[in-house]
Amino acid sequence: MCGIVGFLNVGIDLSSGHSLNRYVRSVSHRGPDDSGIWCDKELGVVLGHTRLAIVDLSLAGHQPMSSACDRYMIAFNGEIYNHYKLRQRLEQQGQAPAWRGHSDTETLLACFGVWGVEKTLQATVGMFAIALWDKHEKVLTLARDRFGEKPLYWGWNNGTLLFGSELKALKAYPGFNAKVDRNALALLLRYNYIPAPHSIYQGIEKLKAGHYVQIAKGQIRNNVQPLPFWSFKQVVENGIQNPFAGSDSQAVDELESRLTASISDQMLADVPLGAFLSGGVDSSTVVALMQKQAQRPVKTFAIGFNESGYNEAIYAKEVAQHLATDHTELYVGAGDALALVPKLAEIYCEPFADSSQLPTYLVSQMAKQQVTVSLSGDGGDELFGGYNPYQFAPNIWKKMCFLPLPMRKLAFQLLSGLPLPDKFEKLLSVFPAKDQYQFYQLMMSHWSNATDVVFDSRDVPVYLSDARQWPVTDGFEHWMMAMDAGQYMTDDILVKVDRAAMANSLETRVPLLDHRVFAFAWQLPQHMKIRNGVGKWALREVLYRHVPQNMIDRPKKGFSIPLAQWLRGPLREWAEELLSEQRLASEGYFNPLPIRKALHQHLSGKADNALKLWSVLMFQAWVSEQ
Repeated sequence: MCGIVGFLNVGIDLSSGHSLNRYVRSVSHRGPDDSGIWCDKELGVVLGHTRLAIVDLSLAGHQPMSSACDRYMIAFNGEIYNHYKLRQRLEQQGQAPAWRGHSDTETLLACFGVWGVEKTLQATVGMFAIALWDKHEKVLTLARDRFGEKPLYWGWNNGTLLFGSELKALKAYPGFNAKVDRNALALLLRYNYIPAPHSIYQGIEKLKAGHYVQIAKGQIRNNVQPLPFWSFKQVVENGIQNPFAGSDSQAVDELESRLTASISDQMLADVPLGAFLSGGVDSSTVVALMQKQAQRPVKTFAIGFNESGYNEAIYAKEVAQHLATDHTELYVGAGDALALVPKLAEIYCEPFADSSQLPTYLVSQMAKQQVTVSLSGDGGDELFGGYNPYQFAPNIWKKMCFLPLPMRKLAFQLLSGLPLPDKFEKLLSVFPAKDQYQFYQLMMSHWSNATDVVFDSRDVPVYLSDARQWPVTDGFEHWMMAMDAGQYMTDDILVKVDRAAMANSLETRVPLLDHRVFAFAWQLPQHMKIRNGVGKWALREVLYRHVPQNMIDRPKKGFSIPLAQWLRGPLREWAEELLSEQRLASEGYFNPLPIRKALHQHLSGKADNALKLWSVLMFQAWVSEQ
């Protein structure tokens, strides 16, 4: 894995190599093995790269890399799992260059030269963020993989286009205008993350997953339009319209075959490789299929907490023993996790408030001691119906509909503000929903009134709130899955894993997000995902072929920490300092009243506001570092 950074229309003196090096150093944790800078001083173009060597550890993999035809320069972050097959296609067509090494970067460059940008991106199987400079056309192409596994920020600052893997690289540019986007801050409070294309800074965007954009020297944002090379919406709709017609056993056979192929591709590495193992369905399936193909025990890693109710390491150990993996587990106490809290603002580079970021960092830190690449089971819930709301939300909505909307709104107005049990307060918050879609949007919101909490903010469209982007589905359950796959998975789950792992110079791979597995998942009828009130039916059936059912079947739990208790205990002083009324008022971002009320309710034990408070705390910690 790697880090990329670059500029176009540079307004600084490019003769100073020392000043350029600091941009690359800002993302050196993403690639500690090598680094490089290429620039065209006349045109004001800079590409920078830091390398975590995974495939072709020789100097033949050094970046930025020039194409054999000398037309293109590339800075590439990611892995192209089918790059040997792409080489074979070029060779069969008689259009392959004389290969200098066996890196996927060199393969990409050759493909771009023969097939062009869009066809090459469509031919890839992998994860990536790419910056490609066309010397002939004087055009920069930025591209991001189908699900956004790899990050890519871009935007203009004082007439210069800046881009990079993390905001740290953009901030290193002289005179960077680091003005907070208050609309994005309201999104953070609503979702606990900032959905693409927004970022915490005005004028800086995340390139949307599955898109590329081409920019010529002198162009500004109004003159360019990101284009999709792959359509999430179309794949979902095609799958639903062309459902798998085989039997249950045939569906499970096909799913296992596709997963096995994806995992085989993603086990390609010239460095030590392992996997995260929580003992749940997703990670256990990935590890089981890895071990089936491996020549020696797969290295697996699990984190355990001493607090009761938050320890899944015991389940991971059982699965690891059954599969005979080389298992490592680490039990951590509150002190180990709390020591990370001051580092989160640096690790995530923009405010990010999924509290499972803490154990994710810790398991990545542990894995890095033995491996350079780790596979994970992320994506299974969104693809195969694993999240609990897919089972209970439709039933709650049906019951709510017996009460007319005007009466629900009246009840909301009368009861809001009263001390209520947590579950009833959450139910009350969705009473004003006019339809099942708004019902789910409110259910997924932490601060449903986020624009009232953030001064001078307004609601801006994101995937979950913009019906124009939604695929047409065959039911509420499939719609919820599409919403989570299109936003929560990309902008929360994958961000969490990428930043936590890359802060430890560890590459993570997500075999369930092979786009061919994704396409097949959407062909599976709903009853092959949710059956008898239990999600992930087809995926479970694959796993039961390798792991006993009684070792897996238990209530679903997230990868969580005892955040509510910590905010009332060891984190209390830190939280109260960041959320003091005087501090909130002087900084001018938040209305202190609702935040102070939520804090008081939480500390007194009258409500569990941990997730609401965590988003504000993560911003406060982040802004104090700016």
